[in-house]
Amino acid sequence: MSNQQKIKLSIADRVYPLTINPSQEEGLRLAAKKIEEMIKRFESSYAVRDKQDVLAMCALQFAAQVEQKEIDKKDDRQQMEQKLVALNQRLQEHLS
Repeated sequence: MSNQQKIKLSIADRVYPLTINPSQEEGLRLAAKKIEEMIKRFESSYAVRDKQDVLAMCALQFAAQVEQKEIDKKDDRQQMEQKLVALNQRLQEHLS
């Protein structure tokens, strides 16, 4: 617990005090910066009445990115498995 540090992150005009491991600081600060950038993009592109709406759209955007990466990884794994099976068959044919 002694290696914990306290930081403050500002997101959507609110300050959030956090106690974190030092190794997490860079990632958290980059994430907060990306959220702020996304908030500005949404606010400039859409008529937004409430920060909560913007934050919900940010959350949706980030969650969709994570889910898409998982889908892409699954597709890549399946393609790699198919290529390995085909390669294995060719090797077996060659060795026979």
